[in-house]
Amino acid sequence: MSFEEASRTVGGPGRWTAQLAEGWDIFGVTNGGYLMSIATRAMASESDGRTVIAATGIYLNAATAGPVDVDVEVLKRGRSLSTLRATLSRDGTALVYVSGVFADAVRPASDANLVLGTPPKLPPPEECLVVEPSDSAPLPPAFSGKVDLRIHPDDAGMMAGNRANNSLMRGWFRLSDGERMNADAVVLAADAFPPAIFNSDLTIGWTPTVELTVQVRNPFPSGWLACRYATRFVTDGMLEEDGEIWDESGNPVALSRQLALVPL
Repeated sequence: MSFEEASRTVGGPGRWTAQLAEGWDIFGVTNGGYLMSIATRAMASESDGRTVIAATGIYLNAATAGPVDVDVEVLKRGRSLSTLRATLSRDGTALVYVSGVFADAVRPASDANLVLGTPPKLPPPEECLVVEPSDSAPLPPAFSGKVDLRIHPDDAGMMAGNRANNSLMRGWFRLSDGERMNADAVVLAADAFPPAIFNSDLTIGWTPTVELTVQVRNPFPSGWLACRYATRFVTDGMLEEDGEIWDESGNPVALSRQLALVPL
């Protein structure tokens, strides 16, 4: 099943429905970036063709495959930006709240550009580890079979119990079978890799997302996306993960920050 099919929403205005697809999960729990991408797609449908440039999700309850309702509220519809809010729920129980800012897909060019960061240094995709779901172990999870993930060899040792102890996760991302990327897929990419904390001495296990924010700088990237995720602070049972997503030309595609519980 393509991402376009798996994230489809129908209905509107105000009330949409979606079907959380089988296999888009981590340890049986539907992936958080996938959930957020369904919300941003429904919100985009109510924003006059605008695309998401920033979205924040607050995760309330674990989701599994099956039908969900997506209630969308337009908070402001401005000349250049629209702000909306969505709630994904099932049987009256809220699963995730998502707020988003949407802008016109084609925006005026600006000479005010400053990029001080640099893309991660990665071997070519064919020299990185292809992440495929395991039939006999919890990792890699089923979700990894729904997208094309390639992990930097230096960060892939955790798959075999040989961790780099750098709290980094770097690699390449693209949708499967050459499917074209869009802003919703960029949101998905921000939560597609194994947690960077898996490359530390902490337990490897389900790492529940509490909050995820994604800022989309390029809503329609092409080719492979170079990704880098790092965790620097683990305190009081919580961790942060900062993410950067770049295109093959070295241009920023998205930035993300996630708050999660330490692995359970």
